[in-house]
Amino acid sequence: MTPPDSAQFPNAVVAARALSQQVPTADGLLAILSEVELAVQAGETLAITGASGSGKSTLLGLLAGLDQPSAGEIMLLGQRLGNLDEDARARLRAGRIGFVFQSFQLLPALTALENVLLPLELAGRADARERAAHWLDRVGLAARAGHTPRQLSGGEQQRVAIARAFATDPEIVFADEPTGNLDADTGARIIDLLFELNASARTTLILVTHDDALASRCQRRLHLVAGRTHETALA
Repeated sequence: MTPPDSAQFPNAVVAARALSQQVPTADGLLAILSEVELAVQAGETLAITGASGSGKSTLLGLLAGLDQPSAGEIMLLGQRLGNLDEDARARLRAGRIGFVFQSFQLLPALTALENVLLPLELAGRADARERAAHWLDRVGLAARAGHTPRQLSGGEQQRVAIARAFATDPEIVFADEPTGNLDADTGARIIDLLFELNASARTTLILVTHDDALASRCQRRLHLVAGRTHETALA
């Protein structure tokens, strides 16, 4: 199958063709993903859903260039990931892609402000400290800037993670079960915040979730069953 290129997907910020992932087991190769096809346009919101073990997080990691597929091709921000080594993929992500994880992934020794500040400094932003403070204020945590993650609640930690994800003005935000470690009320507030910030920033949002309420907020849903995709338009 022809690999994706800019001509095939002129407005796509992420595209995949014939994407497959297999892992070795004692009984042989186990297919996690099989022949996945997708194209996500700039500014779209896409939910990747499916049962536990269906390959949702695996697909997200491949699309973000955090792992390499067994077969197929991925285009990310106009670059064919198969042509890039790990360092080049990291440079492509820097400042252009944000991440929100289920487990927050905050550095425990850093304050809330420092956690938001870090990717801005790595991206070489001259206004890094001002932007970090601005985004903490956007998520309602200006008063908690000097607190470390262990001094914050789960919802507050996820708000710091969201501020960190958006602070660099990314073109894409990848979110992996962003409400998975939160109670229902806190999760609902995080969903509202995530989509409010995404709409104002006009960022492409690709998220993995088992939460129908969260998935229904997206324009499109890609449902994984036995490693294969079934797409539904939601908005």
